[in-house]
Amino acid sequence: MEALVKFVQDEFVTKNEFPEFGAGDTITVYYEIREGEKTRTQFFRGVVIQVKGTGLTQTFTIRKMSGTVGVERIFPINLPALQKIEINKKGSVRRKRIYYFRGLTGKKARIKEKRM
Repeated sequence: MEALVKFVQDEFVTKNEFPEFGAGDTITVYYEIREGEKTRTQFFRGVVIQVKGTGLTQTFTIRKMSGTVGVERIFPINLPALQKIEINKKGSVRRKRIYYFRGLTGKKARIKEKRM
């Protein structure tokens, strides 16, 4: 059964090509919003707190601070509305899922930048 699902995904679902990123990276996601008959492009810039799944079912969660309120958004990597992803900073973290980041504020909420 799994082989059949994989075959259908490979043959019929188009895969978007985006740069590699992981937890701790600061990225900007540009996605299309449809309001009635009009469409516009909106961006969401924040820190990736998790990348989950594999292949076409992969999702990633981005967290940003909007004033004093934390806002998280989950994007499927294969979402047709995704236009592009830009990597602003590569973060150096030890974990794959940085849920502890939700409880940090101020200077403690900084992520060390990875040196290239």
